[in-house]
Amino acid sequence: MADITIKRKDGQDAGTYTLSEKISGASASHTTIHRAVVAEEANARQGTQKTKGRIDVKGGGRKPYKQKKTGNARQGSTRSPQYAHGATAHHILPRDYTKKVNNRERRAATLTSLAAHFDAGNVTVVDEIAFAEPKTKDAIAFMKAIGLEGARRVLVILPIYDAVTHKSFRNLPNVTVRTAPTNTEGVKTQAFSARDLLVSHKIVIAQEALTKIEEVWAK
Repeated sequence: MADITIKRKDGQDAGTYTLSEKISGASASHTTIHRAVVAEEANARQGTQKTKGRIDVKGGGRKPYKQKKTGNARQGSTRSPQYAHGATAHHILPRDYTKKVNNRERRAATLTSLAAHFDAGNVTVVDEIAFAEPKTKDAIAFMKAIGLEGARRVLVILPIYDAVTHKSFRNLPNVTVRTAPTNTEGVKTQAFSARDLLVSHKIVIAQEALTKIEEVWAK
């Protein structure tokens, strides 16, 4: 187990937190992490792209001219791809990009990514992340107090969804806000993913959110 220093919103130390071995010792293969990230990005695609084929283009019901003795190449329709206003050759149809990854793989990839950030010293644990009202300047002051002012990509993990906190951070282009996994009606879910962790340079996590991660995943 590893001891993590907890900070207050003003940047002062507020004690230590003993990290579970389930998180600190998580180890998944690169293949597992790659599968989880590729699946997440694929599942985010709508797959609604479509171009018109010959059957979708109106007109062109007969040959534009006779088959022989015109000196031109033979043509069957003015809606062929080589004509203006014609159809698209090898046209694209809607498709489903969904990729399935089982929960155990997805969880292992996420825990391994989180453990790597802990090992690299990129995680800041804060006793509480909350604001009285949605103000960007309060979020900027918070980031400055914990020493992350100007960080490239910061992932903030909250215990539950909080509209005020989300609104405070949403005008900061380098900050992404996610929530911790919850165990609702016996179904374990996760709000942040391995991809969220891998594309982030720094992680800010509330102490309660870290406790929830251990309750749901570190049994």
